[in-house]
Amino acid sequence: MLLDYHIHALAHGEYDYDEFWIRLFAENARQKKLVEIGFSEHDEYLPRIKPDKLKRVQEDFPKLKIRIGLEVDYHPGREEEIQRMLAGSNYDYIIGSIHFIDGWGFDHPDFKDQFATQDIDDIYADYFSLVNQAVNSRLFDVVGHMDLIKIWGHRPVKQSVQAYVEPVLNSIKAARMVIEINSSGLRKPVGEIYPAREIMELMLALDIPITLGSDAHHPSQLGEGLEEAACLAKEVGYRQLVTFSNRRRELIEIG
Repeated sequence: MLLDYHIHALAHGEYDYDEFWIRLFAENARQKKLVEIGFSEHDEYLPRIKPDKLKRVQEDFPKLKIRIGLEVDYHPGREEEIQRMLAGSNYDYIIGSIHFIDGWGFDHPDFKDQFATQDIDDIYADYFSLVNQAVNSRLFDVVGHMDLIKIWGHRPVKQSVQAYVEPVLNSIKAARMVIEINSSGLRKPVGEIYPAREIMELMLALDIPITLGSDAHHPSQLGEGLEEAACLAKEVGYRQLVTFSNRRRELIEIG
């Protein structure tokens, strides 16, 4: 019983929200025996999302539940804009993510050299402060790729990762949010699932629920690494995943 809730059919704008293209994702999901998938485009491409395309594909894949979500980039001061964007929408879930620190796109290859110009612990502190602010905004259902800041392999040296993460996890617990286990880190230089095992152990101790996502930007990436992610979650002690419908959640057993 595996699912993939982090799929970008539009990728970073280079593809069209085309029924044939979406069908390729659904076909790959069926081949990988996923029970549910969710398309969660980046919010900057909101005008290009066509929910009617998903409905037509769903008719041809009756055994596969197809959800529609949105991945929203959180920036301090953007709260009212996000509220307006989501008002009256029919999304199944909203992922909140951090991709920028003071305008620096730290996860983009063109800007990774900036890690060498700053104190790594300051970067970690700034990143997790932003994650905490996103959580406390109460705008999102899911925390996306929680420790994305490790993407290039950089680690804090003055404090443990847990020291930066623990306050955020307490906020996530209070907000009753879900954390995704995102397998895309396996495709990145860090070569690790987001979040790391030690973070997942803290999550479990706080009884914070999880869901799964591959962060696929192409049909071939759909479901990639999800078995490894699910195995890691089970090793830590998780037995259930969250599914969403109209921003209401249910639990299913991990396959």
